Amino acid sequence: MAKILIPYGTTEGQTARIAEYISDVLQARGHRADTLDLKHADHDLPEGYDGVIVGASIHAGKHEGFVADFVRRNRDALEHMPAALFSVSLSAHADPEEAQKYVSEFEDATGWHPSTVAVFGGALLYTQYGFLKRMMMKEIVSSQGSADTDTGRDYIYTEWDGVRRFAEEFVAALERNPAPE
Repeated sequence: MAKILIPYGTTEGQTARIAEYISDVLQARGHRADTLDLKHADHDLPEGYDGVIVGASIHAGKHEGFVADFVRRNRDALEHMPAALFSVSLSAHADPEEAQKYVSEFEDATGWHPSTVAVFGGALLYTQYGFLKRMMMKEIVSSQGSADTDTGRDYIYTEWDGVRRFAEEFVAALERNPAPE
């Protein structure tokens, strides 16, 4: 049984939901998986983990600064153990090339180039936004040619089967090549 940490940053909660889903998938495979909201945590990688899956969401064109800080601070450890990154954004749904550009910028900014990276669509949570944000998001989405402008409902773009496959592939690789003691 491997012990896997899933530290993440989230602004509106979709990245947290994805991290919890990944944890559930890993636990169903017989492993221990702990999620850690980096917004409310120490920036040191806790000891005793066999693998790490870092999650970060995009807002205003950037991943959360506290996630980048965590990665920079723990880059050496992340490079010497099975580690992956998942990035969550509306761009992953609407413009995958843009989503990949954000990942490249994150890698450049942190100096960490994980061997496994996934980008997942986020969520457009109109019903949870205040009036100004709701109208701003509607305008942005409309300007990108999307018809998802009904502010009376939410739109979830996360492809859960893709998230499950990502988690299963990570743990399969970990089982084949465990971290050195």
